[in-house]
Amino acid sequence: MASGLRITMLLFLAFSSASVAQNVTESKVEEFHVGVVLDLGAMVGKVANTSISIAVEDFYAAHPNYTTRLVLHIRDSMSDDVQAASAVLDLLENYNVQAIIGPQKSSQAVFVSAIGNKYQVPIISFTATSTSLSSRSLSYFVQATVRDSAQVSSIASIIKTYGWREVVPVYVDNDYGRGIIPDLVEALEGINAHIPYRSVIDESAASEQITQELYKLMTMQTRVFIVHMSSSLGSLFFTKAKEIGMMGKGFVWIITDGLANLIDSLNPSVVEAMNGALGVEFCVPKSRGLDNFTMRWYMRSRNDHPNDPTLKLNIFGLWSYDTIWAVAQAAEKAEVTEAKFQIPALKNSKSLETLEKSRNGPAVLQAILQTKFEGLSGYFDLSGGELQVSMFQIINVVGTAHRVIGFWTAQNGISQQLDQSRTNRTYGSTTQNLSIVIWPGGSTEVPRGWEIPTNGKKLQVGIVIGGGNPKYIDANEDPITGVVKASGLVIEIFEEAVKKLPYALPYEYIVFNTTENVSSSYDDFVHQVYLKKYDIAVGDITIRYNRSLYVDFTLPYTESGIAMVVPVKESTNKNAWIFLKPLTPGMWFGTIVLFIYTGIVIWLLELLGNNKNVHGPIPRQLATMLYFSLSEEKEMVKRLMSRIVLVIWLFFLVVLKSSYTASLTSMLTVQQLQPTITTVDELLRTGEPVGYGRGSYIKGLLEELGFHESKIKPYDTPEDYHNALSKGSKNGGVAALVDEIPYIKLFLADNCKGYTMVGPIYKTAGFGYALQKGSPIIGDISQAILNITGGDSIIRIEKEWIGDQNNCQNVGTVSGTGSLTFDSFAGPIIATGVASTTSVVIALIIYFCKNKQVGPGNGDTEQILPHEEQKDGGDVRSQCQEAAGDRRMHGQINMVMRSGSLVICRAQRIPSSRVSGSARF
Repeated sequence: MASGLRITMLLFLAFSSASVAQNVTESKVEEFHVGVVLDLGAMVGKVANTSISIAVEDFYAAHPNYTTRLVLHIRDSMSDDVQAASAVLDLLENYNVQAIIGPQKSSQAVFVSAIGNKYQVPIISFTATSTSLSSRSLSYFVQATVRDSAQVSSIASIIKTYGWREVVPVYVDNDYGRGIIPDLVEALEGINAHIPYRSVIDESAASEQITQELYKLMTMQTRVFIVHMSSSLGSLFFTKAKEIGMMGKGFVWIITDGLANLIDSLNPSVVEAMNGALGVEFCVPKSRGLDNFTMRWYMRSRNDHPNDPTLKLNIFGLWSYDTIWAVAQAAEKAEVTEAKFQIPALKNSKSLETLEKSRNGPAVLQAILQTKFEGLSGYFDLSGGELQVSMFQIINVVGTAHRVIGFWTAQNGISQQLDQSRTNRTYGSTTQNLSIVIWPGGSTEVPRGWEIPTNGKKLQVGIVIGGGNPKYIDANEDPITGVVKASGLVIEIFEEAVKKLPYALPYEYIVFNTTENVSSSYDDFVHQVYLKKYDIAVGDITIRYNRSLYVDFTLPYTESGIAMVVPVKESTNKNAWIFLKPLTPGMWFGTIVLFIYTGIVIWLLELLGNNKNVHGPIPRQLATMLYFSLSEEKEMVKRLMSRIVLVIWLFFLVVLKSSYTASLTSMLTVQQLQPTITTVDELLRTGEPVGYGRGSYIKGLLEELGFHESKIKPYDTPEDYHNALSKGSKNGGVAALVDEIPYIKLFLADNCKGYTMVGPIYKTAGFGYALQKGSPIIGDISQAILNITGGDSIIRIEKEWIGDQNNCQNVGTVSGTGSLTFDSFAGPIIATGVASTTSVVIALIIYFCKNKQVGPGNGDTEQILPHEEQKDGGDVRSQCQEAAGDRRMHGQINMVMRSGSLVICRAQRIPSSRVSGSARF
């Protein structure tokens, strides 16, 4: 079946070739001479040469009526830049080529593109990917391939997905290798990843030189490497990396498309050495035409290179095929009818001065740039002077092959499946967007991207002394050994965190003494980390925004905030109006309003229920209303709704009474310590001086709050704090000391009597350790600190260095007056109000519904007796009966209501049949 298909296809091609030949002989065809410069001894050159020959045949078989026909002049550059330039000159002078395809290497293309730019001959390369070959400066150079800069965003996405912070690029020292670095650095900076070192390898480096460089990389802590080099040099590099053990667990290797695109063409032993590496390569969409071409290509390749091992088709073979189609279409579109190069005066001369600019070149270039079609490699668009592409696939080298683990597009970032419909940010940020990766060493665990360096270098830990309390941090240097020994709460937390790391972290302390330079501050200390004098700064360093711009901080290990320390004064309440203090003015007002409202509600409910206890003169009704609010006798009320309201109201009174009694008892019997100052506004209003710790940023904060510089006094030690506060502002001291809460708690632990803390008055992020931007250990140390502060370790450490803070009752935030506020009783108040209001609404609805059913229209009548019609003495009901008789209101009096000066009499009508001889109303 397969052999029959091949025979059929060969017959078809033979027939097509015969038809094309016949058409060519029947009509005049204009020849379009094109030079092709390839490294015919290299794998890529051999693959491209076969693809080009098939492309010419296929194009004119598909376009038999075209009036132009490409005539190719193929030259071998022999992998030499000079030879490539010489071949181009030969093609221009002796063959009048109007376009040149090639050369193959970026280093060759630099000089060749300059020639094309000078003489306006389009140079189209499908292999020279260097970003330095910009179409802006070389307008006649067209990159029919993916420029190296196009892939840096996909590489940055991989780095961000796995959270690596440092990356080392390893690249060949030529135009191809160096061209990608500026764009790569910019892309990595965009995701906050850093390049601590650049490994540059000469393109002619021997095995010993590569091995030496690999050993140098092994001594560094970074374990993430981006390899950008040719396939020949890359094969040697990875073979040596495996030999010295750098393809094991913990290492990360990312190869660029220069290697990844040729992975299937490499020696199986080289691919096996690359096991675990990730790579980005151009994504070629599958198509029936591609399958057909691939089969024909392998048949032609075996004929073209019978003595070579079986070659494999790669992306460069597809791009060369599509390039021929693009040039052939451009030749037809440009309507070239004759060669427009001036023939040299000396035919054997190699002088560039004998050539003039091609008058045909601009039209050909413009036609090439406007060419767009669906090629074997995908959508082939050369607008802008380069192949427009926005999609890569991410591969993982496993065994002797590779597998696709995800895709990257400019619109959607990284995704496990190619879904053009979704839209995300450019950089993916979750490992769920990629399939499981088999890392070097056969592990599926994501490498952390760094290790402790093997060159014996210790972590340089800067510690600050002289600016804070020795209980937090202190240090001394051994005069004999020169070893710095540190102690204090800050040091113990740091050393405890290092012990909890899952690996050994050797370090040594370096002292930064702020007392040696009066102008030194903690900002200067943190700046030493930025200058890379320290790997980490350990001290009582406040995490601040301006510092985070140039260093990274761990999670805080102390409580945050800024507060005041103020003296306290003893106060025993002897005020005659002390009974009012248990409740705030708002609570008193709210209680009285609720008291009156509840009385009105119960009175109204009983009035609508015809309770005789609510009838009578207005003073009596007011007294009854107040009695309802104070009395616990439920016999006075008759209706169920009234009793519900009363129970809820009495419950509120019980709660309020108990709380009031407890608060008043405390005020009368307990001797209280009150702060002399309760707010910062009070300090600003009185203009009293305040103190702060020398060298702290608190001074700037106080000035921002409005304190005059003359009112701000610096102090150094806790003893200075005590002396200044004990003197007071009138005797040369200060009225309050403003500092961070950890310092204040430490001060109060030793000076509990006579002082208290007020605040916090300002929020801060707390104390943390400062590390260099992108430091790989910051995450591990932060996790260790979180483990310490979230358990019993921090309590033990604080007790050891600060003492038991619970022994001092003054340690804590002082706020408010201790009076009961309206918010404290929001629940009972709301319940009482809702119950009262709801009961009134329900009662009114019942009342009006009942009136509607038995009103005057339904047999009832109503008579209102004004005050002047009421008779003195006698029962009101009898008076109503008498008035009904006088006004011919026949019926039974069933309701009597009295309201102020009016009496309402309601009688039910008697049918006329039962009232003989009487008038009806």
